[in-house]
Amino acid sequence: MPEDPEGRKSMEEQEVQQLVSQFQVMQQQLQGVLIQKESMRLQQLEIEQAVEELGSTNQKEAYKIAGPVMISKPVKDLKKELEESKEAIGVRIESLKKAEDRINSQLRDLQEKLKKFIR
Repeated sequence: MPEDPEGRKSMEEQEVQQLVSQFQVMQQQLQGVLIQKESMRLQQLEIEQAVEELGSTNQKEAYKIAGPVMISKPVKDLKKELEESKEAIGVRIESLKKAEDRINSQLRDLQEKLKKFIR
């Protein structure tokens, strides 16, 4: 894009640079959301497997790691804790999905704006 005689960038070039910068920031935000969502999914899977294991045991007590120690607790209490954690993670995943959708929508809008300058 042409510069004026004094070497300043045109308004159009400044706007394109601003849009590109916004686009890059949004892409980074999306990547962060996707990483968090995948992490939550893995935690959810681990919890589901733990609940399944607790459901198939005949034991009345099981151990839970709490910081640097292991604590013996009734299996039914552990299952309840795990189910609550699973539910909280599910809510967090839904929140992350909404953020992902919002960011994707914003990226599409920015992409359309940038296409106008390319044509």
